[in-house]
Amino acid sequence: MTGRAAGSRSSSIVAEADIRRPIGEVYAFLRDPANMPRFLGDVLAVEVLTPLRSRWTVGLPFGMRTHWVSEIVEDEPDAAFSYRTKTAGRVTTWRYTFEARGSSTRVREQLTMPNGFLPRVALRVARKHPAQEVRSNLNRLKQVLETGTITDTSNALPGRF
Repeated sequence: MTGRAAGSRSSSIVAEADIRRPIGEVYAFLRDPANMPRFLGDVLAVEVLTPLRSRWTVGLPFGMRTHWVSEIVEDEPDAAFSYRTKTAGRVTTWRYTFEARGSSTRVREQLTMPNGFLPRVALRVARKHPAQEVRSNLNRLKQVLETGTITDTSNALPGRF
């Protein structure tokens, strides 16, 4: 589920989910940044700035919040898109790919984030476990698109859903 090249400055986490919805519907929902707070466990709000840029408000432990600007850097309708954030000179990228599977869509998410001592310490302080969060977020995406209801509150801010 996780992988890292020897000596690399980043690591990747990959997860997949099969969602019982047409590929166009799944792609369109995920591609719209305004939908992210509907299923991401720590994203409280997204303000769309331009068609390719948005400002996210992310909740942290102890009621703290942070903000970042996200930019779409790849967009192939019904096939793939990716966005990235840059904070403190470090780039984090999320890439989603889509594959039709009969009446379902396979969504694959790849999170690539910086390695190193400071990012690890920051994640511990924020009580974040990226591999668990990616799986939980995809599960909530599946729930929202298939049933409209979220029951999975794992790896989300307390009281978030």
